[in-house]
Amino acid sequence: MPDQPAAALPAPPEDVVAGTRALVEGLVPTVLDDLRALVAVPSVSAAAFDQSHVERSAQEVARLLREAGLPEVELLRSARPDGSPGAPAVVARRPAPDGAPTVLLYAHHDVQPPGEASDWSSDPFVATERDGRLYGRGAADDKAGVCAHLAAVRAHLAAHPDGSGVGLTVFVEGEEEIGSPSFQAFLAEHGERLRADVLVVADSTNAAVGTPALTTTLRGLVQAVVEVRTLDHTLHSGMYGGAAPDPLALLVRLLASLHADDGSVAVPGLGEMPEHARRAAAAQDGWDEAVYREEAGVLDGVELAGTGSVADRVWTGPALTVIGIDGPDVAHASNTLRPSARARVSVRIPPGADPEAAFAALRAHVLAQPLRGAQVDVVAEEHGHGFAADTTSTGYAAARWALATAWGSEPADIGVGGSIPFIADLDRVFPGASVLVTGVEDPDSRAHGTDESLHVGEFARVCLAEALLLEALSPR
Repeated sequence: MPDQPAAALPAPPEDVVAGTRALVEGLVPTVLDDLRALVAVPSVSAAAFDQSHVERSAQEVARLLREAGLPEVELLRSARPDGSPGAPAVVARRPAPDGAPTVLLYAHHDVQPPGEASDWSSDPFVATERDGRLYGRGAADDKAGVCAHLAAVRAHLAAHPDGSGVGLTVFVEGEEEIGSPSFQAFLAEHGERLRADVLVVADSTNAAVGTPALTTTLRGLVQAVVEVRTLDHTLHSGMYGGAAPDPLALLVRLLASLHADDGSVAVPGLGEMPEHARRAAAAQDGWDEAVYREEAGVLDGVELAGTGSVADRVWTGPALTVIGIDGPDVAHASNTLRPSARARVSVRIPPGADPEAAFAALRAHVLAQPLRGAQVDVVAEEHGHGFAADTTSTGYAAARWALATAWGSEPADIGVGGSIPFIADLDRVFPGASVLVTGVEDPDSRAHGTDESLHVGEFARVCLAEALLLEALSPR
């Protein structure tokens, strides 16, 4: 729980709560059908995939929001840093009545690549329900977020046919899964359309099935490519091996230097949390090691990396992962020495740490390794700031009440080890707003992985909680 009490709002009357519950229960089956239709659109935003599907996905989201009754619906985009056009975002609005706050509801309609379809238990782009879970790419991350907003909007407009309630802005981005490259330009060009008093970001997770959560910290991100070069052309490994330096072997040695023997990160200078982030982290509920091992699928007998509590290691401490290596795969490898080898490294940094300083620390560490004169490059690909919430706002008090009412149990404060850099951008551009990072996922959702899924019962509670939050923020 927070170290200071949040500024409380009076809860809505019981008849309003009961009416909202009835509205949402009636809406959930239709919204799940909408989710199935959105999953069928393979809106992978990675450049190697057909971007017409991202366009179609945006059009479908715009149609749903228009039909929900929002009077202003636009498809907008801004340029990426390289000048290319960004993916389409949907912005739908209903102005706030006099004296009422505006609530921004964020989600994204783009998805991760599915990987090998044969690894899935069913077609990744056909939403398939099994044992109370809906499987498909985007079924959780984050088309479920889009549809939770849709349910809340429909319920709120139905409950306030006279135009009362809160102002609503729904912002559904189309390139979150590739790091939101046009987001800062989008804020500069269209930020006034997004200005709000409370921002709800439905792109995180709940603590467990049956336990809702508010994400109060997110780590920052640095991603880089490391390249080692030793030769100017490929060589026969038998004719030249033994004296010719092997760049792949040297790269492996370099990558091994990134961690200590206990698995903790060995790169100094990746950053520390500022005081406000320490306060948010100190109030978070813990993460039992046995539960973590089960959720992560750690094999029996394998030791966890690092030291300290699991929450400290995963939510607020630095982490470094080698997410890709350029090299011939085993099945197609020839007996050759390659001239160079590359790896992509993903670094998560503490909430509030400076990503540019963290990249400089990573680069300095890599270039300091003794690699017998090999040529080494470290190239930054992307970076993003972390986030630490102010949990003492009125918005947080309303969110805690709404989650507790929808689930029948108190919400947990959690951190998330992943990064959502645009949240820090929103927090910077709208410093007076309450930023609420909520969950549509649970530990079994496997976002970004094969057999991604959504717990259908939990999704209904997410929809109810968001609709209740809008009622709690409505003037009475």
